[in-house]
Amino acid sequence: MTIPAGDADADTDLLAAVRAGDTAAYGVLYERHRAATRAYAYGLVSDPSDADDLVAETFAKVFAILRSGRGPLASFRAYLYTTLRHVRYHRARRDRRIEFTDDLTRYDVGQPFIDPALDRLERTYAARAFRALPDRWRDVLWRTEVEGASPAEVAPALGLTPNAVAVLAHRAREGLRRLYLQQHVAVAVADPPECRWAGERMGGQVRGRLAHRDAARLTTHLAWCADCRARLAEVTEINQRHYRPHKQRNPGGPAD
Repeated sequence: MTIPAGDADADTDLLAAVRAGDTAAYGVLYERHRAATRAYAYGLVSDPSDADDLVAETFAKVFAILRSGRGPLASFRAYLYTTLRHVRYHRARRDRRIEFTDDLTRYDVGQPFIDPALDRLERTYAARAFRALPDRWRDVLWRTEVEGASPAEVAPALGLTPNAVAVLAHRAREGLRRLYLQQHVAVAVADPPECRWAGERMGGQVRGRLAHRDAARLTTHLAWCADCRARLAEVTEINQRHYRPHKQRNPGGPAD
């Protein structure tokens, strides 16, 4: 839903008031965006009570972020939607790990349960990561991974040798993994500059693709920033679940 320019300007003023300690201003933001956020939540979960819980947790989380001086300076509803998706994602991951039952037969090997809403969210992240790739990387991935062509078949169309196509495809796959992981990191404009810088490199850090200088700077930042350590822990867990560990490439070399 598009918010009229006047409403968006009012949101900006209200966000500034919340940062200044005006809790009533956040109540106004809540009333303005509650219905739209609840409707959005209904698209992610099937149970209305779950949707209400998601909305409540999202607004509480964003309020805490704003009071700490971080969070959005504008585009409040877009930030709410992003936060809600992350809350939904983390709840689904938690629920898959915790289950209380006295029926141990359910743990026999069988078909794993796939959460439809979580699956849609993962697909959204993957699509965004693919669109963010350079054209040449998208091209080689589409030909080799989607169409199933071999490097030898793709080589003439790209003007490369089969070996060069294989190398390009490997770099493109690694780039896609890195960007996919990066989709799970929420970085706000109002975050401290060093936190924004660190957040934008979490995917590269987990995949071992940061240059030595950036890796050293990130390590220094993580030593004192608990928020970024939590972000990195989440992305690391996702990487371990989806991909094999990636060794750090030769320090100091140019990024792919």
